Amino acid sequence: MAARWQSLFLWTLATALAVALHLLGRAGVLSGYTVQVLSLICINIILTASLNLVNGYLGEFAIGHAGFMAVGAYVAGVMTVKLDLPFWLAFVAAGLAAALAAWLVGIPAFTTFGDYLAIITLGFNMIIVNVITNIDAVGGPRGMAGLPKATNLLWVYGTVAATLIVLGNLVRSNYGRLWTAIRQNEIAATLMGARVKQLKLTAFVVAGLFAGLAGALWGHLIQYINPSSFTYIKSTEILVMLYLGGMGSLSGSVVGATLMTVLLESLRGLGVWRLVISPLILIVIMLRMPRGILGFRELSLGGLFRPRGVSRRAAA
Repeated sequence: MAARWQSLFLWTLATALAVALHLLGRAGVLSGYTVQVLSLICINIILTASLNLVNGYLGEFAIGHAGFMAVGAYVAGVMTVKLDLPFWLAFVAAGLAAALAAWLVGIPAFTTFGDYLAIITLGFNMIIVNVITNIDAVGGPRGMAGLPKATNLLWVYGTVAATLIVLGNLVRSNYGRLWTAIRQNEIAATLMGARVKQLKLTAFVVAGLFAGLAGALWGHLIQYINPSSFTYIKSTEILVMLYLGGMGSLSGSVVGATLMTVLLESLRGLGVWRLVISPLILIVIMLRMPRGILGFRELSLGGLFRPRGVSRRAAA
């Protein structure tokens, strides 16, 4: 019960802060750039937390998350720009389209073993970028401009809250325990009767759904989408946020996405050299801090850095 009241207190505090920041932005107290950076942090939290479901809790290695973000961004863009439909409808369709894409990619991917998921997801990322580059109806390599400014702080905060609540409940449910069991020993989980392929596919589809929602929010925040925004560079950035914060920890996803977004924005003056920073940081993290800042641990008011959802032996 105590943990429930702590969670309710934190969400109430976070909601009040988000509403206050939104009002300050509308009043002109916060600059447009500050509001945009705050929105980007929220969008990156959604991307990182959703990838955490596959790479952290399930123990697989997917590296093409930007591909699902692209699906969501372009589906939502077409619906609002070409079909003149309301953003909320495009937002829902973007998530469903990305989930469908994840399902189609996951079916062949999870019939294989080893590191093939990484290769298949990277290939999917490249295919999506090449496809939208060669479709003139969505702007081709020039991209699609004129997306309505439908994303604001309340939209992105609401989606972040929904993402963390849904994923938090999932990883604490029987699904989450089975995903953890698969990560620790897939053969033992299979022998215990776990339907491994179906469980993996479920996690992958959920991750794709939230990546698609993040894509829709991003497109309608920037008001312009371009194929080059969804290449392996973007996928690498999401991986860096995940591994920096710590796998198997939703708190780690929040910390990693926040730190990395602020760092990348502060390095914007470096131009193209900024694109070199993310892969270098990923290499350093993997060599020096493979579990990240919070790996397998969650922040809570009752006890900071308390392991949740995994055994202390796994967290060690």
